[in-house]
Amino acid sequence: MSKATKNSDLLERTGEELELNLGPQHPSTHGVLRIKLRLDGELVIAAEPIIGYLHTGVEKECETRTYHQVFTLIDRLDYMSGPSEEQAFAAAVERLMGIEVPERAQMIRLLLLELARISSHLLWLGTSALELNMSSVFMYCFAEREKILDLFEELSGARMFPSCWRIGGLSRDTTPAFEAGTRSFLKELPKTWKDLDKLLTNNYVWCERLQGIAVIDSELCKQYMCTGPVLRAAGAPYDIRKVYPYLGYDSYEFQVPIRHEADAYARYLIRLEEMRQSAQLVAQVLERLKPGPILTDNRKVALPPRHELARSMEAVIHQFKLVSEGMHPPMGELYQAVESARGELGYYLVSDGTNRPYRVRVRSPSFPHVEVLEKVLPGHLLSDVVVAIASVDPILGDVDR
Repeated sequence: MSKATKNSDLLERTGEELELNLGPQHPSTHGVLRIKLRLDGELVIAAEPIIGYLHTGVEKECETRTYHQVFTLIDRLDYMSGPSEEQAFAAAVERLMGIEVPERAQMIRLLLLELARISSHLLWLGTSALELNMSSVFMYCFAEREKILDLFEELSGARMFPSCWRIGGLSRDTTPAFEAGTRSFLKELPKTWKDLDKLLTNNYVWCERLQGIAVIDSELCKQYMCTGPVLRAAGAPYDIRKVYPYLGYDSYEFQVPIRHEADAYARYLIRLEEMRQSAQLVAQVLERLKPGPILTDNRKVALPPRHELARSMEAVIHQFKLVSEGMHPPMGELYQAVESARGELGYYLVSDGTNRPYRVRVRSPSFPHVEVLEKVLPGHLLSDVVVAIASVDPILGDVDR
């Protein structure tokens, strides 16, 4: 029996209902999310998530930009997993144009994606613990996440958005300092992971606040199309990296953790284990990494090497046309999905043969996770609403597109 059912059975109903707005300006809603609650005392009778406060029209804006300019826009959707957004869009264009990405570029992409996954889960765990007054966990998580941001800065000069994806590869190669820093991070992460495990997994307060809260079972996941840790906590081992492998994920050893309790605590355990699995993937990439090109030699999409610009007018003209006009993928449409930190992130791309996308439609993993709250919040106490929202880890930039 879930805690929501117990609450409904045990608490006396006063019969006096109160309507309360949680958000949109509230730190516990993880962004500008508004939830209109109907309460009987402290018991939630009904909940209505209301979105749109962060709407930026990114999908429409993509239709007015060249393919290369789109990267700057989509980075800001799921701003905790910018590399996932870039990979999904880049892979869609590459499939449409039949472009092969060099092996080294694929491996570096995978490495960045998994570092971003760890960073996202650390941020989620730190803020979720802080909302339950566990500030020490917040410090542990942010200290570790800072190391990942330092690695991104070393690689690209930017911290939250490395922004080094290009159609056909990457704009930047790794540096010795980046590789050494990544190895150092992997060496230190297991100790922090164990500390977090000891601080939370058997912590009485943490368990009492999370176990039995916001149960989203497999049937509910199917009904609302929930994916990622929410779906895997309900017993379904669905992970795009395994089901529809990309970037050579099928050649790496890693496990897809699953639980069957389907509550907030199970989702915590899934994300905790996913951090370990991602660290193992990064370690495997570093072992396999070997010299090679990081950008395709296809002249339709790749800028000429910089050293050619000083002595070749053809190279200068080629660069000018690519930068100012952009590339022209053939007419067609396709859907490309990746596994972001929140679940299945998909891009439906339509090309009309011009230098701008005719249509870009994003399949957001966060949107169904916000939508399902309407179903799972009734029956919970008001204090449990904060835990329920945090447990599905929504990013409102990903919802309001």
